[in-house]
Amino acid sequence: MKLLRFILYPLVPIYAFIISIRNWLFEKGIFKSVTVNAKVISVGNITMGGSGKTPLVIYLTILLKNEKINVGVLSRGYGRKSKGYLLVSDGKKMLVDVNQSGDEIFQTASECKVPAAVCENRVEGAKHLIDDLQVNTLVLDDAFQHRWIKRDIDLLICEQQFLNDPSFFSQKLLPTGNMRENYRSVNRADAIIINKKFSDTLPLSEAIIKYGKDKNLFYSYYEVIGFVDAVKGTEYRLKDFEGQKSLIVSGIANPYSFINALKKTKVDTSNQIIFPDHKNYTLKEIQKIRSEFYKTNSHSVITTQKDSVKLSKYSDAFDDVEIFYLKIKLKLEDESGFKNFIFSKIN
Repeated sequence: MKLLRFILYPLVPIYAFIISIRNWLFEKGIFKSVTVNAKVISVGNITMGGSGKTPLVIYLTILLKNEKINVGVLSRGYGRKSKGYLLVSDGKKMLVDVNQSGDEIFQTASECKVPAAVCENRVEGAKHLIDDLQVNTLVLDDAFQHRWIKRDIDLLICEQQFLNDPSFFSQKLLPTGNMRENYRSVNRADAIIINKKFSDTLPLSEAIIKYGKDKNLFYSYYEVIGFVDAVKGTEYRLKDFEGQKSLIVSGIANPYSFINALKKTKVDTSNQIIFPDHKNYTLKEIQKIRSEFYKTNSHSVITTQKDSVKLSKYSDAFDDVEIFYLKIKLKLEDESGFKNFIFSKIN
């Protein structure tokens, strides 16, 4: 994989040129952002996954919902097996399955119980969602690069570990590195959230100091809540799984923090199956998980919440194999400051 990335390195300047021209066209007003009939808050990043966008979208959506705001969530629906505009939830019930919607928006809609939709064309999707369900505030999931829709707040979330990773492949633009845009794009953000996940606070990276020094800066972290039966929804305490030998299954961009969290809860993580991000599970993978489960004499399968929405569909195929997900919650160190910042922008 690293060899392929290195081979593709000559394409990095071409990618960088295309991105810079595109951004210049927006900044000069040649490409125009469309205003919709709702307040718009964008959540995004400048890297390829693993920063914590979905937990932040959930946190923000619940924050708005608790203030009696008619909030909806709009996503492109990465990895979905459908096209065009699709209403995922009307806020009361789920209207499609995870294959049609994509895993991230399905998780968000299920947990927040707000109107949610997917559409490749965010402007079209926003207009549909606003008109259909009278949404007056819209949270755009993964939209930092999607500049066709005008937003009131641009939130940029960055994983702390990534910012402090000096490796060649990490800090380069696509297709060699993991960056969608270079750090100069931080200037577009209204606020930067440094996601520590389960780590201690580290010094700010030079790039954030240079390009984000005048921005509102917040720190977030993950709090482990417990374990949840992926099929029955039954919740369990962390101590119920201490010392348990489990098969760890993950299909997320950066499984390091997930596995690290499990280790801190004293779960035996020696048996693992790591799939690529946004893995679309089929019976082939289910049989592989079952086979490894029995082979390792594991007590249960533990996965992420994002993976659980896809794996739970195969409850019949799993038969007597119990599946649990680790429930985590994103929290802001300065919750009141973040709340005041959000409402000062949209009120």
